Amino acid sequence: MDAEEKLGTYRQKRDFSKTREPSGSGRKKGQKSVFVIQKHAASTLHYDFRLEVDGVLKSWAVPKGPSTDPKEKRLAVQTEDHPLDYADFEGLIPAGEYGGGTVLIWDEGTFENLHEERSMVESLARGHAAFTLKGKKLRGGYALTRFRRGSEENWLLVKMDDPEADPDRNPVTREPESVRSGRTLEEIAAEETD
Repeated sequence: MDAEEKLGTYRQKRDFSKTREPSGSGRKKGQKSVFVIQKHAASTLHYDFRLEVDGVLKSWAVPKGPSTDPKEKRLAVQTEDHPLDYADFEGLIPAGEYGGGTVLIWDEGTFENLHEERSMVESLARGHAAFTLKGKKLRGGYALTRFRRGSEENWLLVKMDDPEADPDRNPVTREPESVRSGRTLEEIAAEETD
């Protein structure tokens, strides 16, 4: 399945005449795989964790946001694939549209697959992916593991115990602003509704 086919669900959920979200014709694959974490004030506040895999952004909603503490396991609910140019989206999704609310780019960077023997596509299909994030707020090893029972969409996101681990840092509460614009959710909402 190519990237265009993978984006079918994403496109069906959005009316691009009403939302400024990208339709998927912008950003092209780069030399290194990117990740982005978008703080999203929709019906409930959550963090959208996205990894560039096989021409799209594989996406998970993380209600509590990622942690830098290896002892904390964070629920990550897999959502539809997003286009690569969604990594650049920061702004307001209109009320009444799918995911309506304010979005900011909370962290971004590149990542590397830690499973040398298999690709990220294979790792995710098996239900366990390990990777190193090289972001502005998050760095070091992380793992996504699918629940053994229940929904195919439910995963756990866990920080690996490495030199970048810091149980006391708590960037979700201490670093709320966008790494791209320096704005908070409230500032973005106020600027885009004026």
